[in-house]
This record gives sequence, structure tokens and C-alpha cells, in this order.
Amino acid sequence: GGRKLSDAEQAQVEAALEDLLQPVPHPGPVRELVGRVIQDDAQAGEAYLDSVAAAIEGRNLQGLKVVLDCANGSNFEFGPLLLERLGVELCVLANSPDGLNINHECGSTSIAALSERVLAEGADLGIAFDGDADRLLAVDHTGEEVDGDHIIALCAIDLAARSMLAHNTVVVTVMSNLGFLQGMQRAGISVLQTAVGDRNVLQALAAGEFSLGGEQSGHIIFADHSTTGDGLLGAVVLLDLLRRSGRPLAELAQAAMTRLPQVLLNVPVSRPMPEIASLLNQELSAATAELGETGRVLLRPSGTEAVVRVMVEAEQSEVAQRIAEQLALAVEMLARS
Repeated sequence: GGRKLSDAEQAQVEAALEDLLQPVPHPGPVRELVGRVIQDDAQAGEAYLDSVAAAIEGRNLQGLKVVLDCANGSNFEFGPLLLERLGVELCVLANSPDGLNINHECGSTSIAALSERVLAEGADLGIAFDGDADRLLAVDHTGEEVDGDHIIALCAIDLAARSMLAHNTVVVTVMSNLGFLQGMQRAGISVLQTAVGDRNVLQALAAGEFSLGGEQSGHIIFADHSTTGDGLLGAVVLLDLLRRSGRPLAELAQAAMTRLPQVLLNVPVSRPMPEIASLLNQELSAATAELGETGRVLLRPSGTEAVVRVMVEAEQSEVAQRIAEQLALAVEMLARS
């Protein structure tokens, strides 16, 4: 639970910590004068499960057969427990954490085993959490991946149809696929794009009082129910949507949006290049002109690594690959100059 702090709030915390590190004339309270902690894990767990279940307003999920990959992570117990309580026929993978196997060839970062098991079990779909369970991805009954863009699109369309999408707007980052933007336009839903990072999505949700936002990676925030991404909440909402629709995930995902081929290249650089887009304005303009309305180019320095990320989307994967490689080469040449 909780929420991520803004840059300004983090600066305030740092200043407060600095103050605490300064010498004080008298020691603070100790032992019994400090207070006490009451710990009741069972009660806290049940309260959390109840809060997640409340998102579907008393409905059950009976009739759905699901393969659940818990990534040997934090949802290994609560994930299966809640879904079974709600009536899901469940096959569970990667739910035996040993402290070392978290995300190891499992979870949302490695869905091959999940896809295979969905096909083997004849399940309606598969759901994969990541290790800390703040995001999820899905696979349909054919074993095909359904990423965060698709899940957000499905939820946005469903909420809008029930007049539950605040301001008829969904918040995503600039990395969301162009096919998502096109799908939302067809559905008459406004899209607000932020810089990359779930914290930026969360801040935009709060500022605009919106109810749904997230990232292609599967980090999805249902602001009416939670203050942060929650994979289990996302799974329950998605399964409820499927049960009410009576249609397979593959069909719904295809109707919601068509994902354009996307190429993402990371170009190592030896120095910060915050103005990279303006420095390569001519190359970017040429690429944008070639793609027209059927593609998109994004060039941005990473906030955490010494790389520049080159992202190109186009109707043909070959075109996206060619343009991405051309831009990556331009970045490399500029970085050497």
C-alpha cells in the first residue's frame, strides 16, 4: 500500500533526516517511553484481501479456469487464496519461494512456462505477477501475451461503459504503444501521457482526479481502490471483466487495440545527454515524416542508466527496425563527438 513520494516530498524527507543527524543536547525517550507496536499479521492479511475483493462489489469469479504464476514472490499465498475464495478454478505455478528463486524463469518477466501451462491445461487465461506483486501480465487461451497496454485498454473501455472512468480519461506513459492511443481514440476515451515511471502516472492521477492509469509493463493503478499498483487487484478486476462479458480474453484484447510493432534499442553513452532530442532534430524530423500517422518515434535518455533509449513504432516491423537502427547510429556518432 501507500504511495510514492514526489521529488519535492523526498527533498523534505532528506532535510528532516539531516536535521535528525545533528547533535542534540538531550537524548530522546527510550524503552517504555517510546511506545509499542501491535502486530497481527492474520488480521492485516484478511483486511487486505477484503479490500481487494470489494473492488468487484460482491460478484464471484466462478466458471473461469486460470493458471496463476506467483513468481515465487510476495503473492505466493494471498494470490491463490483470494482467487480460490472468489470461485476461480486455479492451477498455480511458482508459489514456493525460498529467498533465491524470486522471478527466476517465472513471473511477468518470463512468461514462457505460463503460456505452455495455459495450453496444456486448456485454461481460459493465465496471469503472472512480478516478484513484489505490484504488476501483472496475462496470456490468453492461445498462449499469446496480453501486456499492460491491453489490460489498461480493456479496463478503460469497461469502466467508461459503466460511467466509472473518471473524466473519461486514462493516464499512461509516453512508452505506451501507438495502438493503445488509436484504440482509445476509437473508444472516445481521452489519454493523458506522462514521463516514464509509475510515480509520474500516480502524480497525474492525483492531480487530475482520474481513476485509471498504468504502464505497458503491467503496473496498473486503480485509484478508486488503491494508492499504488497492485497485481492482485488488477487480476481480480480483469477476471471480473471477463466473467461479465462472457467473451474470451483474446477476442476482447483484439477488439480493444491492435499493437503496432515496436522496436526499443538502448544505446550506451559515456556522458549525460539530456538534450539528445533537440541535437538530433533533423534525424527525428525525417523519421517522423516517413512514418506519418502510422508510426511514432521517441528518443530519451534513461533516468537510471548511461544509455539513450530509441523507440520506434510502425505498421511494419521491418520499417520500425530500420529507423530505430538509423537513429541509434546517429546517437552513437553524436556521443563520440
